[in-house]
Amino acid sequence: MGLITCIIGGAGFIGKAVVEELLLRNDRQVIVVGRAPAASHLPATVRYVQNPTGATDELLEGLLAGVDEVIDLAYATVPQTSFHNPVNDILVNLPEAVRLFEHASRWSLRKFVWVSSGGTVYGHAHNVPLTEEHTTNPVSPYGITKLAIEKYAHLYHHTAQLPIVCVRPSNAYGEGQRVYAGQGFVATAIASLLDRRTLSLFGEEGTIRDYLHVRDVARGIVAALVDGQAGQVYNIGSGVGHSNRQVLDILAPLAVARDLPLNIQILPERAFDVKVNVLDSSKLHAHTGWTPTVRFEEGLQQTWEWYVKNHKS
Repeated sequence: MGLITCIIGGAGFIGKAVVEELLLRNDRQVIVVGRAPAASHLPATVRYVQNPTGATDELLEGLLAGVDEVIDLAYATVPQTSFHNPVNDILVNLPEAVRLFEHASRWSLRKFVWVSSGGTVYGHAHNVPLTEEHTTNPVSPYGITKLAIEKYAHLYHHTAQLPIVCVRPSNAYGEGQRVYAGQGFVATAIASLLDRRTLSLFGEEGTIRDYLHVRDVARGIVAALVDGQAGQVYNIGSGVGHSNRQVLDILAPLAVARDLPLNIQILPERAFDVKVNVLDSSKLHAHTGWTPTVRFEEGLQQTWEWYVKNHKS
């Protein structure tokens, strides 16, 4: 084995896909850091390190001393919770990220990838798809904190030569995503259908988002790790938008085939919702060759089948 890659938050939804993508390369050892006591779902070749309450200085020093690369996916909040407690959103995310950058800058890492958010850092779109040069005016505490961490990443790149890359993924979906968690419309829509719950749309069509299968998100993150340029920011998206209503239109025949009702509640649009968010990933493609491989309809069908198979009534 060659390089050793540490994935902080690697036991989560996107993290597991990143682990699988890295292992496919057969040129890296993988260490995963997570909050749970164990992560039995990870491959046996992966070393797992528990860190339940935020990495201690001793743990960080021990980990970083023996690795070549870091991917940081850890984040303690979601957009919905950030509105309920914006101060907490700052306190549980920003200090930990900056402390990690501080420690990482003391070691000779090949690359550090920090995972930001393409769905929240831009705010309201002036034009779509959004490039990395689009203005960043987040309209959620979550997006503001993500953007602040990006700024600290650039600070450490310029002042301490930390070889950091920031990636801004669009809306990941796929098999195994948590449902009813305030993040992930596809997973919650499918679960609502299977559970015969009423699903809320804010406005007749809902919002328009760039949905990208988690395998393509993981491939984009790994592409940025392998070939991305330090100091750069990269969007990871499909460049195609689907409204909440369009997602449900694709799912409707699948639900009807199982005699499941489509119960939709139309609520007023929310002032804090960004109406349209679709990302341009030309820069990532130009620098790394990455391009999406999973068509949305195909990925949605696979995701539906997984949830049907694993549904507990």
